[in-house]
Amino acid sequence: MSTPVPRASGTGRGLVVAAIPYLWLIAFFLAPFVIVLRIALSDAATDQPPYAPHFPGFGQLGEFLGALDLENFRLLGDDPLYWQSYLSSLRIAALTTLIALAIGYPLAYAMALAPKRWQGILLVLVILPFWTSFLIRVYAWIGILRPDGLLDMALMGIGLTTEPLRLLNTDAAVLIGMVYSYLPFMVLPLFSTLQKLDGTLLEAASDLGAKPLTTFLTVTLPLSIPGILAGSALVFIPAIGEFVIPDLLGGSDTLMVGKVLWNEFFSNRDWPLASAVAIVLLVVLVLPLMLLQRARGAASGDAR
Repeated sequence: MSTPVPRASGTGRGLVVAAIPYLWLIAFFLAPFVIVLRIALSDAATDQPPYAPHFPGFGQLGEFLGALDLENFRLLGDDPLYWQSYLSSLRIAALTTLIALAIGYPLAYAMALAPKRWQGILLVLVILPFWTSFLIRVYAWIGILRPDGLLDMALMGIGLTTEPLRLLNTDAAVLIGMVYSYLPFMVLPLFSTLQKLDGTLLEAASDLGAKPLTTFLTVTLPLSIPGILAGSALVFIPAIGEFVIPDLLGGSDTLMVGKVLWNEFFSNRDWPLASAVAIVLLVVLVLPLMLLQRARGAASGDAR
């Protein structure tokens, strides 16, 4: 007769398993965040590292709070360069997300409706660009979008234009590069959601006399909202802090937080100000993520 496993042992293993992701977040998110926040509350210096903290350690709470210096955060509000970079990043990231959704949803829907034997091939084609270096793919777009590049040659060859479009070094080039780079992040969650839809619901709507467009708007689209929200988050979050694409495809007028961070860290060597920019960017992202999480919870509840 076997001896039953004590309940406490199972509970202990459950606590260990549950603690692993929290330890991961503490080690790779909370600890770096505290370090960056400490640098943001410091003064720039010519030493190595290039900042001088107002407090050597955390010590007593009163001394710690009294030593805080918010000068770098006040500068972000006083200098238009910084808040304009936030607004520009939000605008470009939002446009990237909307365009990726407009392209990715029909693509994911077609993949979900395709025969099973073709779905794997289509899925590989979507993720195929990831097999090539991200930097090489961005450089390829320089050859496509530059004056007298592949795009201009093709358009002039078929008679659609008579002169170069001059897309390179514009916000349009940045949008093209970002939509191309992040489109798979929109397609994959949408495909996963659409693939799991119950086909009997669509058949029931059709039997009740609903037209295809009505069925899509009242059945398919509401049930795919979790995939839309997940894909939008996967595109919007990295897009708002993107540096490589705006730097290579955008012009001098393309202002984004990623370029500002790079300039402050490596050109100006003002680590405290750059850390303050990063902290504010994180705070700016927290509110949309909280709203997104709430919307995903509501959508999942409605789907059930």
